[in-house]
Amino acid sequence: MSAIVVESVSKRYEIGRRPEHDTLRDTLSHGAKNLWSRLRRRTTGAAGEDDFWALRDVSFTVEPGEVVGIIGRNGAGKSTLLKILSRITEPTLGRVRLRGRVASLLEVGTGFHPELTGRENIFLNGAILGMSRSEIRRKFDEIIAFAEVDRFLDTPVKRYSSGMYVRLAFAIAAHLEPEILIVDEVLAVGDLEFQKKCVGKMKQVAGGGRTVLFVSHNLAAVQNLCTSAIWLRQGRIAQQSAVRDCIAAYSSEGNRSAAFATTTGSKPRITSVRVNDLALADGALEVEVGFASPFAFAPVVGVILYTKFGQPISGGNGRMAGEHWRPIPTNNGTITARIAALPLHSDTYRVSVWLGDAAMDYDEKRDVAEFDFVARDFRPRAPSTDVIGPIDLPWQWSLSTK
Repeated sequence: MSAIVVESVSKRYEIGRRPEHDTLRDTLSHGAKNLWSRLRRRTTGAAGEDDFWALRDVSFTVEPGEVVGIIGRNGAGKSTLLKILSRITEPTLGRVRLRGRVASLLEVGTGFHPELTGRENIFLNGAILGMSRSEIRRKFDEIIAFAEVDRFLDTPVKRYSSGMYVRLAFAIAAHLEPEILIVDEVLAVGDLEFQKKCVGKMKQVAGGGRTVLFVSHNLAAVQNLCTSAIWLRQGRIAQQSAVRDCIAAYSSEGNRSAAFATTTGSKPRITSVRVNDLALADGALEVEVGFASPFAFAPVVGVILYTKFGQPISGGNGRMAGEHWRPIPTNNGTITARIAALPLHSDTYRVSVWLGDAAMDYDEKRDVAEFDFVARDFRPRAPSTDVIGPIDLPWQWSLSTK
């Protein structure tokens, strides 16, 4: 029997401002019209002028013991879906069937009272999640050890950092031993070591035959943890498949990418830039730069990597790496810059690119792409004097033409 069954679920929100009325008659008239509109839309699914459908006809099943990742851009409907599954909000159309006890972690500090201490909030939050007082007492020491907040146990949680909040909240939810564990992007608040602990705990939960739903923009974490994935796009399911296939499809849709006008004018131009999400999930970086030219030339592409605050980290180009391509007759193509093992901390990074040849520069795109990275173990290289930025990354370059 399936742990989760979602059948044709849609969720509609009304946007806009409520009109003001001068008389009681206008107020009653407007209320009657609104009541009729709400009843008609709830039964037929018809849309009003100010309606926004966060989810539209979403259907899927999840079996016990599955770990399912839910991916998609901001505004795709991921959090709305989890709120429906957590019984925080009801669907406008369709229905959801859940088998077993559900624990959800959707926002930092949900269910915590800021004036109560960490100890008191463990009992409060555990009760909200369905734990009995005896069960909380039995799990208390494990929760404290996992959250690593024992020194601040009798401190009001309003003095906790966001990282301490999420550690304690996750520890309570995970030790509830639910049949279904639902986790939103909040794990991004914790540090790298705690993220690893959370992933390990979710694997342990799944290994016990329980079900995990995990929403994250961190595709490496999704690939590492999940057995399958659901890609939401504009409130609908774009794909549900094995996790690697789903990430590949999501990546090819243009995530971490930008496209530009293909008309070149009198000189070569950059036509597209794309960061490969599949490579990121494997700890590598691949930046694909498309170009077009009104004449045959020997292309050189440069890539510079920045922190999210705009500080340059490293850069390079094919010429520096000893790549000397001959002029290509097709006048367009793609150059891929690759780093097999990216030796960076977990964070958000930006990419700028430029296009030229041996003689001059033709085009550049600054801060054209942004990506999130999860740190992997790496072996440092010998320093080089021919490098842009404080880190000498092992750039590799390849050319393909159309």
